[in-house]
Amino acid sequence: MRRSLSLMLLLAAAPVASALGLPVPLPRLPVDLPPPVQGTLDLAGSELRAVRERALLREHRRWLEADPRGAPAIRSEVVAIAPTEAALGRARDAGFRIVRESVLAPLDLRIVVLRAPEGLRVRSALRRLAKLDPDGRYDYNHVYLGSGATGADSAASTSLAPAGDGAPPRVGLVDSGVDASHPTLAGVDVRRWGCGDRALPDAHGTAVASLLAGDARGRARGGQLFAADIYCGEPTGGAVTTLAEAMAWLAREKVAVVNVSLVGPPNQLLAQLVDGMQRRGHVLVAAVGNDGPSAPPLFPAAYPGVIGVTAVDPRDRLLPEAMRGDAVDFAAPGSELWAARSGGGQARVRGTSFAAPLVARLAARELVLPTPGAADRVVRRLEGQARDLGPRGHDARFGRGLLSGDARAAWAAPMNED
Repeated sequence: MRRSLSLMLLLAAAPVASALGLPVPLPRLPVDLPPPVQGTLDLAGSELRAVRERALLREHRRWLEADPRGAPAIRSEVVAIAPTEAALGRARDAGFRIVRESVLAPLDLRIVVLRAPEGLRVRSALRRLAKLDPDGRYDYNHVYLGSGATGADSAASTSLAPAGDGAPPRVGLVDSGVDASHPTLAGVDVRRWGCGDRALPDAHGTAVASLLAGDARGRARGGQLFAADIYCGEPTGGAVTTLAEAMAWLAREKVAVVNVSLVGPPNQLLAQLVDGMQRRGHVLVAAVGNDGPSAPPLFPAAYPGVIGVTAVDPRDRLLPEAMRGDAVDFAAPGSELWAARSGGGQARVRGTSFAAPLVARLAARELVLPTPGAADRVVRRLEGQARDLGPRGHDARFGRGLLSGDARAAWAAPMNED
């Protein structure tokens, strides 16, 4: 029991540290865990994100509040999706105040953020708006978190892609800021969005970008990375309204494949964004999350049509914290990986959010421009490249099989520069 508890605390340490910006190294799990310990880790997985969310809510209670599930959302803000002017008038009469409005032309979508009356929690505000506008769509302005952690281990350089593994021509990323000057991204045309055009590199976004489009040897592969920073180092970063504006930018730029390594609760605006992007022929790839096998689905990966990615270790075993279920479409390496570290060097990373970009870079080779109905075709092409694991055929643990398995040797250990 003591060993089980220690392992649980080690696994919990990295996500909490990542949420608070602390440089804590990732735990090194034993290669073979006894069944009782493995079972304890599976149960503990569902608590990891909850611990991380509670830490955020406690640290930033001035700006954040919890929804009924405990998920963080912007305090006192309600998102109105395509509201009528009459509905907005009734809301104003009831004490709501319009904070801001966004017309997302590329997605034919209008969103209005309302401030609830003083002292009224969002849960009560939503009930009041439902009575004022029964046909309207209102939800929390949820905050979405990354589904992986970077460690403090570092190395001078690493081969993030095996020989002949060309970078995708154009691919999108919705995450935190990217260090575009990192040697891993040499030759990649990084186009940024968000934060008032300020460059605010972050560990998570830089690591994911390096796995999505990079080459640590600095070989000029060309290609473009459209990187949207929806965090900007702010306590309210990761809000679904900011994610909506990022998606509209990617749609306007006609970026066919978008990697979204974020997880959180279901949200009406997020569902609308996913549907709008898919109808326009964009392919979304998302991490399924690290809440463990018994946890409820996380979004956006759980929405129909999104390519959900889980993670395996170097021995093709599912990470104990990785989600299971219908949201899983493919598996990819997500443990003992080395990725670019903001400011230089590499860091060891773990989690489904670092497996997702491996699948997204493969998907981007199959689709250059958004094409309605392309998602099914891309999935079929990827399925032809996947290696079946677990029960034969599509299953809840590995989906349609393992992708990027041939890259394992190149991801597992750092390599000196040529």
